[in-house]
Amino acid sequence: MNKTIFFTGAGISAESGVPTYRGRGGVWEQYNYEEYACQEAFDRNPKKVIEFHKVRRKAVGFCKPNAGHLAITAMQGATIITQNIDGLHQRAGSKTVIELHGSLWKNRCNYCDETQEIIPGEFYYKTLCNCGRYFRPDIVWFGDSLKEHNIRQAMHAIEHCETFISIGTSGAVWPAAGFPELAKSHGAMCIEINPEPTELSYMFDECIREKASVAVPKLVKRMLEK
Repeated sequence: MNKTIFFTGAGISAESGVPTYRGRGGVWEQYNYEEYACQEAFDRNPKKVIEFHKVRRKAVGFCKPNAGHLAITAMQGATIITQNIDGLHQRAGSKTVIELHGSLWKNRCNYCDETQEIIPGEFYYKTLCNCGRYFRPDIVWFGDSLKEHNIRQAMHAIEHCETFISIGTSGAVWPAAGFPELAKSHGAMCIEINPEPTELSYMFDECIREKASVAVPKLVKRMLEK
């Protein structure tokens, strides 16, 4: 059983051209999340919110997994815990992916819990559930809580991992901010891949200051050769 965890954030997907949401040049510098990315906005004007996310899906749909995503698939049986909603890990071929913040490629109905899978690159899909209500994107919006079963699944995997690799994330948002400490407290080797130091860099046994598309293939090759 492979006991490696890859914990990924916006940094790995930015290299594929996926726009970041926070920080300089991020989506929320251009758009007010209160109009597009919270339940209240959806309740006020679902068509406006749905159209916004169609545009987001179109932009992400043209992006391709990069060398970092592809290298991870070589670690068969590894678990990916991601803060990203773009689905690039699955498109690269990874099987075990815990999506903490949901997925752009899924919809759900708040009223009857019906779900809808969307094929990346496909932009013609139902906007209405069978119950007659609008589907909302199955992602964690501002004001939403993370799904409890995803958190439990992630924490269980981390508690039993031997190697914890953080890629392209500052780890500043909870509960994700506690993941490196959790891994370290259970004896895991902790590695950070990020071009810049983060607030949690001091917790890692090894810090690699390169972008993911360069560092991840080299690290995976090194691990497989052991």
